[in-house]
Amino acid sequence: MSEPFDPSRWRPASFLPEEDARDPALLFVVAVLCFLACLTGLGVIAGTRAAHGWASQLTGEATVIVRARGGETPDAAAARAAEALAGVPGVTEARALEKEKAYALIKPWLGDVADLDDLPVPRLVAVGLDAKRPATAATLSAALKGQGLDAVVDDHSVWIEDIRHAAGVVSWTAATLLLLIAGAAGAVVAYATRAGLAARRDVVEVLHLTGAEDSQISNLFELRFARIAAVAGAAGAAGAAALGGVLRVIGGGQGITPALPIAWIDLLAVLPCPLLAALVAALAARVTARGLIQKL
Repeated sequence: MSEPFDPSRWRPASFLPEEDARDPALLFVVAVLCFLACLTGLGVIAGTRAAHGWASQLTGEATVIVRARGGETPDAAAARAAEALAGVPGVTEARALEKEKAYALIKPWLGDVADLDDLPVPRLVAVGLDAKRPATAATLSAALKGQGLDAVVDDHSVWIEDIRHAAGVVSWTAATLLLLIAGAAGAVVAYATRAGLAARRDVVEVLHLTGAEDSQISNLFELRFARIAAVAGAAGAAGAAALGGVLRVIGGGQGITPALPIAWIDLLAVLPCPLLAALVAALAARVTARGLIQKL
């Protein structure tokens, strides 16, 4: 009668060797996937920070378009509008912009016009709003109407919504990419597990005959591929952090570009990568190994 299987007396090295010819290729593929995942995460962090910065900047500003009435000159109307808005609660600053700035804004739409002075170009008033209690567009419009001014208030709400929408799209896209990368890593580990079990099918059958449970055999694959994935995840995370650091140094205080500011503390976001890679690999190995072992 065969002796019951005792896991404490079994040496798993004879079943799964410490080194396999396929390990370097597996490690390289998982490391590249982790590298791409970390870069995606850093890009999302930088993009989210940029979006919040733009939204905060637009929230603290408003633009007033002033058109002259009667015999009043556009410059005089803009100056009167700035004076009327300066005393509104929630306004920190109201400044009439020079006509050259107004011309520069509309020139791309009109093309190369020889003399813009002949056109009824409205003047602009830049309004700074209090960060805690900003004046609303309705309040600004009421103050302008009280002075008999023909003006339109743009509180940038449309632009703010567009920025927030774009930030949301970027976040969801990045989340989808991360799931795809995790799925690709799991598929690679599943393929390696399947190949390892196929190569040791006879050994698995013998272990079954000696009383080894499916979970005990699959645990060997889980630990093996989790260890490989953790090493690969650490390598990929280190590469992404190094690249992010280089871009941070090259970009100076603005990080990658002025549109994607990255801070040194953002590089810490890659730290969980080895653990997450190990968890994905262990889960993929467990599911694949147990499914195959039951069929042997």
